[in-house]
Amino acid sequence: MPRPAISANKLAAFLNKEPCLFTKKDIIAYVKANAVRMVNFRYVAGDGRLKTLNFVINSERYLDRILSAGERVDGSSLFKNIDASSSDLYVAPRYKTAFVNPFSRVPALEILCSFYTPDGRPFINSPAEILRRASAELLKTSGFEFHALGELEYYVISPKNPLYPISAQKGYHESYPFAKWEELRTEAMAAIAEAGGKIKYGHSEVGFIRAGDSEMSQHEIEFLPEPAADAADQLAVAKWLLSSIGYKYGVTLSFAPKISIGHAGSGLHVHAALVKNGRNAMIEKGALSVHAKKIIAGFLELSKSLTAFGNTVPTSYFRLVPHQEAPISVCWGYRDRSALVRIPLGWLNARGMIKDANPRTAKDAAETEHRQTVEFRSADGSANIHLFMAGLCVAARRGFEMKNAVDYAEKLFVEKNIGRAAHKSLNAGLPKLPSSCYESALALEADRERYEAEGVFTPAVIDGLVKKLKSYDDRNLSERLYGKEEEIKRLVEEYLYC
Repeated sequence: MPRPAISANKLAAFLNKEPCLFTKKDIIAYVKANAVRMVNFRYVAGDGRLKTLNFVINSERYLDRILSAGERVDGSSLFKNIDASSSDLYVAPRYKTAFVNPFSRVPALEILCSFYTPDGRPFINSPAEILRRASAELLKTSGFEFHALGELEYYVISPKNPLYPISAQKGYHESYPFAKWEELRTEAMAAIAEAGGKIKYGHSEVGFIRAGDSEMSQHEIEFLPEPAADAADQLAVAKWLLSSIGYKYGVTLSFAPKISIGHAGSGLHVHAALVKNGRNAMIEKGALSVHAKKIIAGFLELSKSLTAFGNTVPTSYFRLVPHQEAPISVCWGYRDRSALVRIPLGWLNARGMIKDANPRTAKDAAETEHRQTVEFRSADGSANIHLFMAGLCVAARRGFEMKNAVDYAEKLFVEKNIGRAAHKSLNAGLPKLPSSCYESALALEADRERYEAEGVFTPAVIDGLVKKLKSYDDRNLSERLYGKEEEIKRLVEEYLYC
């Protein structure tokens, strides 16, 4: 008999197989053995939000039918570019995404779905389908899979607690009880893992704000690298789970880019890696590989238009300001948190460290893969996650198409921390990211051919994004609101649940 699989996902543990191997029969077997009474279809619509369709399991035959054929939905209510007079779409379950609902009083199973047209073809404007095309085109051009992980930052906003206070901007890696709402974070991490999320770690973040009768504690959950489509699904599910647990605790949980001027904002940093035959291709001969520099070049060239997917509300641009850890300049560097693209530490020297820390068990120190990534730092919690990941794939592909990609990247390399005021002159000579949704829309219009190439993004999706971003009319918003605290507060509250 095979040994039980070690997995937080209850289906994987019960079936003793990896989720990628789940079948319809497996799901039916789990439902029958565990008295599951409901199945919920979840899917990401045009606005990037996770939607829900609930099914009561009337019979095994009915369960078999919905797992075999999916169900109809009103596409015009889920996507703005569909005519209401002919709007039916199908949602079909992807078995590998199944997980047990951690909240439902009625035992329930969740499954993520894909959208299909009436003739059974993938719906081309679905964010998940756009990401699938973007990943496939990158693989075709470069020979590499695009793997990614997200750093999900958020604030918990709750009534002020006078016990165990910490200073503003001093919350980084604090421990309970000084780190408030650690129990919410760890509960969420357990739920995300049960849902199939591959978590690297969680911790309290730097932000801690007290205002009026409220206090705001910042936290982060970081994931492990996964294929881009899986990484995006995990982030979408994680945001839903975190919000649901916040609701259960009776506190506001916000992924908004900025909730208080002068305090740390929340980003959605994404680490990217190229993978071939299961191996990371970001390092060669102990240094950053040519392939890695190519995707850096692509990220930098399309960085301005990438904000159209990753920074989608006016308060996004209250975060992208000088002298913070959020970037404003188009450049890259090693371990520089003010650079747009940061090269974090890898693990080339891990074996020696473990031997030194554990001298009596040095023989247990195995060789460690370097696991190198490059980190794109401008996006925030307002991002349409699947479209943003697709945009990064397009940018990475662009890096492989550029004849002078490595030279282009080297010209935008910085050795110093450009976020410091002392390096103001160096910063001044670099290209700048957009300062508003309106500017990001203009950048997307300028670069739209790159995104629409090979049919990855459709003109309808690009047109919709441009129209939405321009509708904010937020040009020079920071200047217009300077000193107007009440107006800034109202704007922050408007996008608190972005």
